[in-house]
Amino acid sequence: MPAYVIAMMSIHDAKMYSNYTALTPTLVSKYGGKFLTRGEQVTTIEGTPYEDRMVILEFPDKKSVENWFSDPEYKEAMKFRHASSTMHMLLLQEGGENTLNPNPKL
Repeated sequence: MPAYVIAMMSIHDAKMYSNYTALTPTLVSKYGGKFLTRGEQVTTIEGTPYEDRMVILEFPDKKSVENWFSDPEYKEAMKFRHASSTMHMLLLQEGGENTLNPNPKL
């Protein structure tokens, strides 16, 4: 089952951050991942407006995400991200199988 990565970042050095974004597509693809959204505008429909960057990735499974995240080349790319932004990165593991009529008590 697919696994999803949701990354929400606040960028304080766009030029430095562009070094990171130049490297990530190849590394994501290496592990079977794809970008579902990559920095497109986010519309807040409830709550405090979200004005930062958001990226959503889909991978074949949780193990692929773990392999991508621990890849030495990705760790090098992360140095640019760490130097230029703050981030929350979430992994949504394989979802439940009953998505048509989910249990209302969960």
